[in-house]
Amino acid sequence: MISFDAAHAAVHYPPDRRFRIWIRPSILITAALVVLLPVLAAWLEVLLVGLPHIPPVPQVYPNNFAGPHGFPLWVRYCHFFNFLFVTMLIRSGLSILADHPRLYFNNHCTPGSEWIRLTPIQVPTDRLWTAKDDARYISPMVATPGYRHTIGTARSWHFLNVYGFIITGIFFIIMLFDTEQWRRLVPPSTLVLLQAWNTWVHYATFHLPTELNGYYGYNALQQIAYFSVVFVFGPLAILTGIAMSPAAVNRFHWYPKLFGGRQSARSIHFLTMLSFFAFIMVHVILIAMTGFVRNMNHIVMGTDDQNHTGMFLGFVGIGVVVLTWIVAHYISWIYPRDLQHMQKFITYPLMLTTLNRLSPSEHYTEADISPRFWPNGMIPEREDWKQMARDGFQNFKLKVGGLVDNPVELSLADIENLAKTEEITMHHCIQGWTGIAKWGGLPMKSLVDLVRPKPNAKVVAFFSFGGSLYGGAYYDTQSLENVLKAQCLLASEMNGKPLTEVYGAPLRLRVENQLGYKMVKWIERIEFVESEKSIGLGEGGKNEDDEYFDLLPNI
Repeated sequence: MISFDAAHAAVHYPPDRRFRIWIRPSILITAALVVLLPVLAAWLEVLLVGLPHIPPVPQVYPNNFAGPHGFPLWVRYCHFFNFLFVTMLIRSGLSILADHPRLYFNNHCTPGSEWIRLTPIQVPTDRLWTAKDDARYISPMVATPGYRHTIGTARSWHFLNVYGFIITGIFFIIMLFDTEQWRRLVPPSTLVLLQAWNTWVHYATFHLPTELNGYYGYNALQQIAYFSVVFVFGPLAILTGIAMSPAAVNRFHWYPKLFGGRQSARSIHFLTMLSFFAFIMVHVILIAMTGFVRNMNHIVMGTDDQNHTGMFLGFVGIGVVVLTWIVAHYISWIYPRDLQHMQKFITYPLMLTTLNRLSPSEHYTEADISPRFWPNGMIPEREDWKQMARDGFQNFKLKVGGLVDNPVELSLADIENLAKTEEITMHHCIQGWTGIAKWGGLPMKSLVDLVRPKPNAKVVAFFSFGGSLYGGAYYDTQSLENVLKAQCLLASEMNGKPLTEVYGAPLRLRVENQLGYKMVKWIERIEFVESEKSIGLGEGGKNEDDEYFDLLPNI
């Protein structure tokens, strides 16, 4: 494991490392019924009419078998890499989940409305409890990189492996239908459903049916399982991932509704992860029960015999995957900046040419406003901010300068007199929660028109009175292109009232095509600069500098 200095140990390795899974009783009962009813139905069928008939397994003659059989090299390689990518996605996904260990079927994420929480803590009502406080420790034995508040690095691993997972899946599908192998996975008729049920009855009542030789074909239940993994779980994981993109959700409001809403998509995304995990476990158990050595030769060597080579090489492959987890853990802590840059090298151009081209559009009403909006960030400790807060920010002056022809200092009254608009939007936090609120304030386009940036000003930097996780003032940057988009404003009001201290007074940024950490709260000043590389460590923001977050988080 990694040895932390005192500052990092306090963040990543907190005293409270308790773990608890709480599931809403109604959800737990429903899940139990979904699992138990098919088992009960199988036992009733056996008790009332006996075991259903399963046609005997025909004798296979390898020399004249006409159907698709065997596992070509491309199948075997895809099998290995999918196992690698899926396990890495699960491990990094668990680290991401730990930063907001609650799942919902609503978009407001009000504490207490979650259907499952992976924390023993119910949100306290007697003190300020931020989303950052709510994050939990997770062991690096089960998650990459593990510990607490490592969502930036976890997202790097998640996205890098998503690309591998998608590329492998596309290649597999193309090859599947370019050969006869598709016939092994795609059910030929609805009769397969009846055959699958009959097979299930045997398994559920502990009467193992005579197994087909998997080298030549699958039984009906296996066929449906493999079909579901390839054609249902995989695409569903990708599509629900896109449904968690602020750029997509705030532009195409119909898309997350396909899954019941943005948070429902997050819950379904989690359930697909559980489905992959359950499939892997059952798959491995059945491989062991139905002839481990022969089955390993099938998928490792592409042969149908009892030679032990496939088993030995299979264990080597599993060892390589486990070694990858270990290497990923150490890269996360020894070379995190290199990992961040690698992910940026791949993702940044992709975001610029796809999601970042989308302009947000308002589509929420006051009826959609969240009853409670999760607070987040570190409220300023500076005495000048505290004094201004006591005076209602009457003496506050926003300084706007840098590469502009007309630097200005503006009071809140000046800002309100320039222009004002109201937008009802959904906030997307990198931790996973969402909230809908009405924001009122100055469109950034109006401010840009006032100060007239110089031609070489490409980036806008927002500096906060507030602090950051590891110390130092918080700041972040936006490209000039993004601050000119619709719904980007300097908010001084929230839900029709002046912005409160908890939610970012006197001003906070709203930029609705990105995640929440880019929307600086408690804004002190704004500077137009040539590049984000001239500020801080040059990564584009305090979270990007210290916690390896993305420069452009459209998803």
